[in-house]
Amino acid sequence: KFFLVRVYFISGLGADKRAFYKIKLPPGYQAVFLDWIVPLPDEDFPDYARRFSESIKKDEEFVLIGLSFGGMLASEIAKIVPPKKLIIISSLSSYTELPWYFRVAGKLGIHKIISPSLYKQATIMNRFMGAGNKEMKSIVYNYVNNIDPAFIRWSLNVIVHWSHTERLSDLVHIHGSNDHLLPRRYVKADYIVKNGGHLMVMNRADEVNNILQEVLLSA
Repeated sequence: KFFLVRVYFISGLGADKRAFYKIKLPPGYQAVFLDWIVPLPDEDFPDYARRFSESIKKDEEFVLIGLSFGGMLASEIAKIVPPKKLIIISSLSSYTELPWYFRVAGKLGIHKIISPSLYKQATIMNRFMGAGNKEMKSIVYNYVNNIDPAFIRWSLNVIVHWSHTERLSDLVHIHGSNDHLLPRRYVKADYIVKNGGHLMVMNRADEVNNILQEVLLSA
């Protein structure tokens, strides 16, 4: 009997599976899209990751792919339930790759005074999205506008206080050379997509798909 390897996808902050609508996996792999769950009051990231990991079938081999904030969550989950392959896209492999201005914001508590509505406006700004068609921009606008404000506050606090300082040994990092939100110069990526922005999974999907094929078929 032929078994498909499940590939669990985790989208970016407040996003959903539509972020991956152009991603295609090679034969032998089956995409499973995991939805964000509501954080418990004062829940820390490792505990959240433990609850989130309950959606993963732990008795079989699987691949974990995380986008942006979802890549950070994927690293936390991988410490609890090791995947066959861990892939992060437009993300950070550890807290040390967080741009200095985010760290300063965390130390000064600036993230606490950023209103969720301001975050939404900043995310929708075209410079964070990169070039894209109307369909892509409509998807981003729709899911960003529907993010729960409490989830935004929790997520920003998690990001600026992330305690994960060591990159996992089996991690594969794909990043865009033109990522304005998490600039390339701060990360140590294994694959660079030329002119790729933060949401290159949507507007540079062919190049991302080629890299995924190379990584997964060599797994």
